[in-house]
Amino acid sequence: MGNGTKVLLVICAAIAVVCIGGYLSFTGNYNSMVALEEAVDSQWGQVQNVYQRRLDLIPNLVETVKGAASHEERIFTEVAEARSRAGGVVTLSADILDDSEAFARFQQVQGELTGALQRLISVSENYPQLQTNQNFLALQDQLEGTENRISVERKRFNDAVREYNTFIKQFPRVIIANMTGFSQKQYFSADNNGTQVPAVSFE
Repeated sequence: MGNGTKVLLVICAAIAVVCIGGYLSFTGNYNSMVALEEAVDSQWGQVQNVYQRRLDLIPNLVETVKGAASHEERIFTEVAEARSRAGGVVTLSADILDDSEAFARFQQVQGELTGALQRLISVSENYPQLQTNQNFLALQDQLEGTENRISVERKRFNDAVREYNTFIKQFPRVIIANMTGFSQKQYFSADNNGTQVPAVSFE
């Protein structure tokens, strides 16, 4: 075997090693992006579940308060309207995470509902009979627990998004992400009204 042939074989072997290494790096990073995006989507589903749980609690809570405060029609209407707006967007595909405007609207309507619930709870404090109404107290406990769960799931969601976003922005992964359509996801804003838990005090 001549020297020229040996050199050619070395070059071919080097090219093969580079190609194999590049392929393994590409597939490894791509698969990691898929797994991280799946984690984000899964956590998004959990966020929607707890928001849906809150929506399901509201009708019974409102009806219970109405029994003691039937003339507080303004706040009942406000809650009903806020719930209707929130109910229209609570079940959304994970595509919303790639749309900053749509995600901002989602946060806004959920925050509006939280605000309306806070005002409903505040009004209920003016009616002593509700303070001993076991149905109301149970619903209030469930609502408060759900709001706390929303905060937990939102934080877990943000953590998953942060890990995903950080991964796809690092070089050379950012090149692979741009080539294969992976884009940054939206976060929940820390100062959004939806992070506040409706408080009840019967002191």
